[in-house]
Amino acid sequence: MQRARCYLLGETAVVLELEPPVTLASQKRIWRLAQRLTEMPGVVESIPGMNNITVVLRHPQTQALDAIERLQRWWEESEALEPDSRAVEIPVVYGGESGPDLAAVAHHCGLTEKQVVELHASVNYVVWFLGFQPGFPYLGGLPAALHVPRRAEPRLSVPAGSVAIGGEQTGIYPLSTPGGWQLIGLTTAPLFDPHQPQPILLRPGDSLRFVPQKEGVC
Repeated sequence: MQRARCYLLGETAVVLELEPPVTLASQKRIWRLAQRLTEMPGVVESIPGMNNITVVLRHPQTQALDAIERLQRWWEESEALEPDSRAVEIPVVYGGESGPDLAAVAHHCGLTEKQVVELHASVNYVVWFLGFQPGFPYLGGLPAALHVPRRAEPRLSVPAGSVAIGGEQTGIYPLSTPGGWQLIGLTTAPLFDPHQPQPILLRPGDSLRFVPQKEGVC
């Protein structure tokens, strides 16, 4: 079992953080722990992350130390949660203006642009957690051959719908924002729409596959 440490975060929350590596098995146990915490009366919110979970407390002045002790114990007792996983396809236009960093990624990886696209679209990814922006999916399963560092100079504005690679992960920007990941494609799939009853398209545990499209089809 991976070792975990707990610590205070600011004045209202505590964090349980696991030692590396990040695995789908550990993420499933984090999902289960987050589900369990929603039932606790002293918890305002539980936020699963990558190899960690943040717990916002209703009365941190009196609950923090007890929460740290309970989190440690509950992690040791927790089991994996097998969520109701949905299979989601995301149409993507790769390269060109839609993916301005595709050539740089191909050069870094020693591949052609076509090979990068084929490899990136050949995998069934798993949504490990949502963060950074509403609906931004951190996806597990990126082939090692496509691991590439983030940009040395982040962009001041990344278009909404940008499909990108950052280190060992790939993801999709739901909203326009500054960002430093390598942009390889663009999708029109609405990952976040606050006007919908379910504003966020994806959820942890979903299976996701990218489907290459021609320009103007996505």
